[in-house]
Amino acid sequence: QVQLVESGGGLVQPGGSLRLSCAVSGSGFKVYRMAWYRQAPGKQRELVAAITSGFTTNYAESVKGRFTISRDNAKNTVYLQMSSLKPEDTAVYYCNAVSAAWGSEYWGQGTQVTVSS
Repeated sequence: QVQLVESGGGLVQPGGSLRLSCAVSGSGFKVYRMAWYRQAPGKQRELVAAITSGFTTNYAESVKGRFTISRDNAKNTVYLQMSSLKPEDTAVYYCNAVSAAWGSEYWGQGTQVTVSS
């Protein structure tokens, strides 16, 4: 069974930085497309950033140039480095793993990020 555990959320002032981590237990991490989503109160969950097994990345327009997604296959961990944070980045951030070949998808429990002065 694959489990995803996020960490690194918290309260930060506008303009600050945070790094989220998502540790993945179970086998097959290398083949998963990993992604970060977020959901703000009253809004739909949205894709923030994704990284494929081949290390190709894509980002939501709203975070381009500010957020960086990366993965460490040796540690079964995916990261989201967030810089120049804005109040509108406030949300619960979720880690997601997808394997199209295996037809499987997993979600973490979420970590709260609050950007406020």
